[in-house]
Amino acid sequence: MGCDDGTVAMLLPYQGHPEITDETPLAKPIAKEPKTTPALRERGITFKKVMDRAKRIDNDEFYTRYEDVEKELSMYDKRVWENKTVFCNCDDAVGKDENSTSAFAMYFIKHFKTLKLKKLICTHYSGQVDLFGQGAAGYIFTKTGFKAIGKYERPKDYNGSFDHPLSIEILKNEADIVCTNPPFSRAIDYWKLLIGSGKKFLIISNITNTRNTAFIHYFKDKKVWAGFNEVDVFLNPKREPVRAPAFWYTNLKIVNRPKYRLLKIVPLKQIPDQYKNVDDAGTLIVDRGYIPSNYNKPFAVSPRSILNGVLEKGYEIVDTTRYTPYIDGQEKFSRVLVRKQKG
Repeated sequence: MGCDDGTVAMLLPYQGHPEITDETPLAKPIAKEPKTTPALRERGITFKKVMDRAKRIDNDEFYTRYEDVEKELSMYDKRVWENKTVFCNCDDAVGKDENSTSAFAMYFIKHFKTLKLKKLICTHYSGQVDLFGQGAAGYIFTKTGFKAIGKYERPKDYNGSFDHPLSIEILKNEADIVCTNPPFSRAIDYWKLLIGSGKKFLIISNITNTRNTAFIHYFKDKKVWAGFNEVDVFLNPKREPVRAPAFWYTNLKIVNRPKYRLLKIVPLKQIPDQYKNVDDAGTLIVDRGYIPSNYNKPFAVSPRSILNGVLEKGYEIVDTTRYTPYIDGQEKFSRVLVRKQKG
């Protein structure tokens, strides 16, 4: 790899985060949210409002909060990470403190030893907005081994983008697991590259992906499924909280998904009338997590049921395009067509 002057890239010693180890807490942990997050209904918000708001998100200038990374990653068996190279490839800067370091990089540096990681690779993106105050040039940060000092590489003409040839080379040849928050505006390109690589991953993306035609086929083909948690608060460049409905998505094994309890799989007759309907095309529509256990035709469910794991309970997606029902000629909230698996 070359530097701006054409010479071999210097490897600079990593001087940041001297206080972050497996045995010590963060210097300034972000204030924790209440342990119990109120349900949407308790907050006077419908899932339709959440999805409609999520569709309008086009601002990529978001920081992922450390507590959201910690909350999700702590749900997985630590053996998932053992002797693995983790690649954080979407502006996951590593600086001198938490304000100049991405939450993903910070988590893996802090837990490098307990997770028994082999290597951590993070890239910094030289975009129009320097979220982490790391300068205009893209770089690659690598930490190999718990006791090793992290090092920076600043290759010539490298911008740190996930689709830069160097980033793709790392993805294909070094990464075992990818963990990051890709830009919402480029999610289609990112998912295609990531899933096409065949690597394991755990990422944050728009909550509407479960009903978006550009992504439904990934869920249908079981190449991706929901992680454990929703993420609906990020930080803007001023470190102010902003709402942006998102969810964790992964191809890592999910064990004992807590949200299974929100699925009510019962015979059709036991579904209350107010939570089932038939649209103008004759398609059954069910709400509030109800799933008919004895119905063999395709039926329409809320994207929330996909997030809650219905595809892991003997059901499959029928169509790779989102389904928009009409009742008495009126367009209703778009959904996903599923059916009971045969056999």
